[in-house]
Amino acid sequence: MYILGISAFYHDSAACLIKDGKIICAAQEERFTRKKHDQSFPKNAISFCLDYESISIKQINKIAYYENYKQKFNRIIKTHLSEAPYSYFSFLRAMRLWVTDKYWVKRIIKRELNYKGQIYISDHHASHAASAFYPSPYNSADILIMDGVGEWDTTTIWKGEKNKIKKVKSIYFPHSLGLLYSAFTYYTGFKVNSGEYKLMGLAPYGEPKYKKIIYDNLVDVKKDGSFKLNMDYFDFTRGFKMTNKKFDKLFGRAPRVPESKLSKLDMDLAASIQEVIEEIVLKIANNIFEKTNSKNLCLAGGVALNCVSNGKLLMNSGYENIWIQPAAGDAGSSLGAALNLWYNELGNPLIDKKNNDLQNGSRLGKAYSNEFIREYLVNNNYPYQELNYDDLYIRIAEMLSNQKVVGWYNGRMEFGPRALGSRSILGDSRSPKMQNQMNLKIKYRESFRPFAPIVLEGHTHKWFNFKDRKIDETFESPYMLMVGYVNSSIQKNNNNYKQNPLDRLKNINSEIPAVTHVNGSARIQTVHKETNPSLHQLLNSFYKLTSCPVLINTSFNVRGEPIVESPKDAYTCFMRTEMDVLVLNNFILIKENQPEFSEYKDWRKEFELD
Repeated sequence: MYILGISAFYHDSAACLIKDGKIICAAQEERFTRKKHDQSFPKNAISFCLDYESISIKQINKIAYYENYKQKFNRIIKTHLSEAPYSYFSFLRAMRLWVTDKYWVKRIIKRELNYKGQIYISDHHASHAASAFYPSPYNSADILIMDGVGEWDTTTIWKGEKNKIKKVKSIYFPHSLGLLYSAFTYYTGFKVNSGEYKLMGLAPYGEPKYKKIIYDNLVDVKKDGSFKLNMDYFDFTRGFKMTNKKFDKLFGRAPRVPESKLSKLDMDLAASIQEVIEEIVLKIANNIFEKTNSKNLCLAGGVALNCVSNGKLLMNSGYENIWIQPAAGDAGSSLGAALNLWYNELGNPLIDKKNNDLQNGSRLGKAYSNEFIREYLVNNNYPYQELNYDDLYIRIAEMLSNQKVVGWYNGRMEFGPRALGSRSILGDSRSPKMQNQMNLKIKYRESFRPFAPIVLEGHTHKWFNFKDRKIDETFESPYMLMVGYVNSSIQKNNNNYKQNPLDRLKNINSEIPAVTHVNGSARIQTVHKETNPSLHQLLNSFYKLTSCPVLINTSFNVRGEPIVESPKDAYTCFMRTEMDVLVLNNFILIKENQPEFSEYKDWRKEFELD
């Protein structure tokens, strides 16, 4: 049986295909349209899924859609009516979208795909919960879902047991951890539903001076972690803004103008709300653990992409094991909707997991053959060298050790917001200049943003730790969703930053400074032979050459651009930036050998900044 899962019409539209419960493929629409967080109907992602399996829409047995659009419409109507007349203009804008697309989901799916079969509607948080539990390595687990809002739910607790998931508890809109964090994202000048990770990256530069003000005025938190927002300070129920003048007065200024200079206030607010979120999430998780005494916890929803909070959960909660859906946001709900239908609704037995997750390293997207890439390079007269893979890994390891920045394009594209070594930009973690160079000259983004380390499996414990939570050579973090700390043995105390917190960037704070954030933290990705053999071999070659099993891994794109999908996307990004080397499968392209690159329009105006 083939089930096609679809998420669409809010943000991060995506499609996935499962066959008899097995995950076959999945992709976000943004990768094909080149429009970040694209919310349109995912026709390109669906076409990829069908083409990958060499089937037509007639062979799809059922389609699963990721949320109950009628309940969501009901929530939007009731919310706008309760805020009238203040919500008048946002109500008109919302209705234009709903009457054209969002309320006619089944009709649009049938029309766009010429589909005549059954369409199953999964509740939003049920889709998240299914995406978290069923691909996880566990047969039994607690499930915690936290996001902005689905239909009415904003935080839900579930129990997963064999092939069933069951909701235990909900917190309802407008009381939302996701929306609380997004309010501070907005207030500090970043884009909502896109720039939250910037707020997380900014937090270590500040001090949590405003925690008490947040707790006293904005959010009431109980001992069990349940919470309630004080809506006097927020505007997201009535207009186009997240916060209002009362919020401005609380912190002494209007929201920061996007792209303007960051202030100490912005850094301190980031530190404060980050700690508040961490503490609330930990309270919720520990309260669940006290009741269930389960060893396993699964996470999904947008808040589960807060990898600092995830690391704190691992360090401080009672759970032995935590698994986070790599596509934790709405894109992953396309997968969750399909799995929810297969297991929870149709009652099929759970696949034997053998203590492994079923996400396949989240390398579920499109791959391009050597023949395709060779033809592309030859037709465009792009100079290249083709090597066998053994020679390739040695050659690229040498280039990386010589401070070259490498665009690494290999195998199936990742599903989810993180580049996990298929569509990545790689650099030498030992370089004190690499973090700033890659931010400003390659990614064209803010200098404060940290880069993540990839580390060879079996070596994590020698370089990183989770404080009191001991890890050994078996530790896994394959999806870059856990923040730990660089071991003190390789850190350097060099904190001369009294005048300007951003001066901390100039410090050489460890033996791997390019991936060590200013507070000694690191967003760890472990690289495994089974799920990414090419990256594993490259990292192993670098380790043999340098005695360092750690590289920088950042997504293959520039700021505002989706991660590259095709060889053409990769070459274009390579030539637009100051990357030195491009690797397309086993083809090497050197920047200085390439012909002059020109475009008809300024690409910096092509992508909307986040």
